[in-house]
Amino acid sequence: MAGNPDEFSLDSPPGDGISSVEFAKASDLLLVSSWDATLRLYDARANVQRHVFPQKAAVLDCAFGESDACAWCGGLDASVAAVDLERGVPLPSLGAHTKPVRALEWAHAFGLLFSGSWDGTVGAWDPRNPTPHVASLPMPAKVFTMSMTDTRLVVGTAERHVLIYDVRKLSEPEQRRQSKLMHQTRCIRTFPTFNGYALTSIEGRVAIEYFEKSHESQAYAFKCHRVGNTVFPVNALAFHPTYGTFATGGSDGLVNRWDGGPKKRLGP
Repeated sequence: MAGNPDEFSLDSPPGDGISSVEFAKASDLLLVSSWDATLRLYDARANVQRHVFPQKAAVLDCAFGESDACAWCGGLDASVAAVDLERGVPLPSLGAHTKPVRALEWAHAFGLLFSGSWDGTVGAWDPRNPTPHVASLPMPAKVFTMSMTDTRLVVGTAERHVLIYDVRKLSEPEQRRQSKLMHQTRCIRTFPTFNGYALTSIEGRVAIEYFEKSHESQAYAFKCHRVGNTVFPVNALAFHPTYGTFATGGSDGLVNRWDGGPKKRLGP
């Protein structure tokens, strides 16, 4: 991209809209899921597409597993698919929901994969078990988004519900909330400090929330991704793992950067 030597477009992009991207924890590998029914693995630094994994239907989310050698994806075919990233081959799927899989989260501390579905459940899967499906958590509505801390799973559903689970005891949610934003939830991402989460919505707003009631006074919401009277959904949010700053991506085609502490926009 002109103007910034640190920005460039990856070669061999998907043939349709990108639904999710995720960098590996310990390398420059990048997973990309797409509506073109593929999961793709790139070496982002070398700008090389390493593997393409065709799926049966559009892929809505993806996640690295225990290491950079394995990954998971889910989408409109309702299955929770597994792939071997080193050999570039598919693995047996963990199982399936009854409706599309919208969100996936890997819990590193527990070796569990969580899948959120439009069937109104979150599945818990242990790939080490001969029978991987270990729990099904009922949700109040279809799942739109999920995010993990070290021990907490935060789930955002239709009708603005937010459920917070302690992964060490999945029998009941630790907290049940409703988004303070008045319209449909698009994305939830937990803080790198593990003490709260950011939530975005279709109304061009972001809410900053904390798990502990003692921090409620620090919660706030702000407007973004607006041009005049036109309001754009905020579809994606990502935190910097060290500095705690974050970026938002909207349907206006822009990515904005923010510093949540002083509540400042850092620029596009």
